[in-house]
Amino acid sequence: MHSFPILSVAIWLPIVFGLLVLAVGSDKNPAPARWIALIGSILGLLVTIPLITGFDSSTAALQFVEQANWIERFNITYHLGVDGISMWFVVLTALITVIVVIAGWEVITERVGQYFASFLILSGIMVGVFSTADGMLFYVFFEATLIPMYIIIGVWGGPNRVYAAFKFFLYTLMGSLLMLIALLYLYMQTHTFDLATWQAAKIGFTPQVLLFIAFFLAFAVKVPMWPVHTWLPDAHVEAPTGGSVVLAAIMLKLGAYGFLRFSLPIAPDASHFLSPVVITLSLIAVIYIGLVALVQTDMKKLVAYSSIAHMGFVTLGFFIFSQLGVEGAIIQMISHGFVSGAMFLAIGVLYDRVHSRQIADYGGVVNTMPKFAAFSMLFAMANCGLPGTSGFVGEFMVILAAVKYNFWIGFLATFTLILGAAYTLWMYKRVHFGAIANDHVAKLTDINKREILMLAVLAIFTLYMGLYPKPFTDVMHESVANLLSHVAQSKLPLTQ
Repeated sequence: MHSFPILSVAIWLPIVFGLLVLAVGSDKNPAPARWIALIGSILGLLVTIPLITGFDSSTAALQFVEQANWIERFNITYHLGVDGISMWFVVLTALITVIVVIAGWEVITERVGQYFASFLILSGIMVGVFSTADGMLFYVFFEATLIPMYIIIGVWGGPNRVYAAFKFFLYTLMGSLLMLIALLYLYMQTHTFDLATWQAAKIGFTPQVLLFIAFFLAFAVKVPMWPVHTWLPDAHVEAPTGGSVVLAAIMLKLGAYGFLRFSLPIAPDASHFLSPVVITLSLIAVIYIGLVALVQTDMKKLVAYSSIAHMGFVTLGFFIFSQLGVEGAIIQMISHGFVSGAMFLAIGVLYDRVHSRQIADYGGVVNTMPKFAAFSMLFAMANCGLPGTSGFVGEFMVILAAVKYNFWIGFLATFTLILGAAYTLWMYKRVHFGAIANDHVAKLTDINKREILMLAVLAIFTLYMGLYPKPFTDVMHESVANLLSHVAQSKLPLTQ
């Protein structure tokens, strides 16, 4: 136990600063709102540093635990803690929040206070999702993420923003209601919302399958998996740059994280039984969605489909039940946070100048924006899974685990590398190379210090993780081993 409530501060500090920004924000004088948002996001990141420095990677137990009664009548507790699976996501959330604040610094000129407040509050809620150890508290945080993101897309988005926000809200809400029923069933069986108790409970095979399906529908929509992915391209295209960055870098991870916290440990027998279904859907996402990305004319839509394909890799890694596969999938999630976030920032840089996301409106950008083209090249290569970048590490681990599990599954999974290179480099070539065909491209100015800062931070992490992934894998090793040994043991009652 730690005396200082690091996780509570990491959750509530951004939320308090968000409310403060909301109170002082005004469009006539947006400077105070911007500075308070920046200070709040930086403090939120600094608070998470002790999680890295004080983390004991030799144990799978929850660390930095905080527990207090919340609703005693129903045995609901305010129970927080992180293990090797969740720790990096808390830090990633705080880091991305700082970058999003910097990204929107000069770009957002309307309702500045509300914009930054939405992101700070969303940041605190997402940290809550990754650090809770109580089922009902998880559900509250999980659902609460919808509200700020709905506002961000609906207020600062593109021409079809209301449609996109509504679709995003309805899709994710419908899946979550089934999860609520599953949580209530588990409460009726165990009289507690404690996740550890649920994971240890003996549950019959049929209830396990029903629980798995309920959790699967909630988390598959959030990931999103094929065929419930259609809300994501719409949401990305209409969302402002900051919204796309948070959506890709953090919010998609909430669903994948849910599989590790709920589906696999609570319904292990059903997870094994239904794993062929999940593997099939994952492979469809990797191959079919990769082909869909190839024909996109809108840069944001292309990267959105790319995200779905990469997240298909994550679910594939989880359901082959190997240490290498699960660790590779978690590494892929963290890497995708850096790379996809950076790619959406890069598209935002061009959009701020030209106000078009159409690939056909560009060409020859390298001639007028050489620094920007260099950053874009790095992130494009990372998106392809080039060795030496973070994008390679997770994909390599998952493919290796998939080949050990079944050669043909591994063979099909490698298509993501080929298709990823095809659509990413095709987009890069048409946007950056060639002669300058348009007047607006000829007038472009290269990235300024603010834009260099936000891209450089993500570039450093992308390269560091690609060249030296050990600090990331060491932390999760014990927790993943513990999860897999738990999943390997049948949880069926002895009477069956």
